[in-house]
Amino acid sequence: MFSKILVAIDDSALSQSVFEQALAFAQLHQSRLMVLHVLVTADNLYPGDPYIGITQIAMEAYWERWQNRQQEGINRLKALVAEAIAVGVEMEFTQSVGDPSKMICELAETWGSDLIVVGRRGVSGVREFFGGSVSNYVLHHAPCHVLTLQNQVTAKRQAEAALSTSGARG
Repeated sequence: MFSKILVAIDDSALSQSVFEQALAFAQLHQSRLMVLHVLVTADNLYPGDPYIGITQIAMEAYWERWQNRQQEGINRLKALVAEAIAVGVEMEFTQSVGDPSKMICELAETWGSDLIVVGRRGVSGVREFFGGSVSNYVLHHAPCHVLTLQNQVTAKRQAEAALSTSGARG
C-alpha cells in the first residue's frame, strides 16, 4: 500500500516513539523508509541577542555548538539505520537545515513519498499561532497521506493496532 514512508524526527523524546511506529509500519507494508532530521537555526545555542555584541569568542563557541549538533544528528540517524536494518527495512536518511514544516513537504515531494509520519505534541492556541505547528502545516501542504502521532500514544500500542488491523483484513 505504501512503498515510500517519510518520517520526520527532531530532538524531542517523542521522536523515538514516532520512528519506532514508522519503522513498524514500514516493516508491515514492506516499505522503504526515509528519515529526515531538520536542524533549525539555533537561536538557543547563543544566550542573548544573536545580533548585538557578538564577539569573536561568542561566535566561535556558537559555531562549535552548531557543529556538535550537526554531528549528534548524524550519529542519531546512523543509529536509526542500524535499527531498521535489524528488522529488514531499507532505510535512507538526510539531515537538513531550515524550516522543518517546509523541508518535510519538499522532501516528500522530491523523494516521492506515499506517506509522511510526523509527531504531534498537541500545541494549540497562542503557542501554535506564534510558534507554528509542524504537524498542522504538513497536514495542509503535504503532497501525500500524513499520519500524525499524538504525544501520549506509545509505540507498542500503535504497532499492535497496526498489526491487528492488518490481521483483520487478511
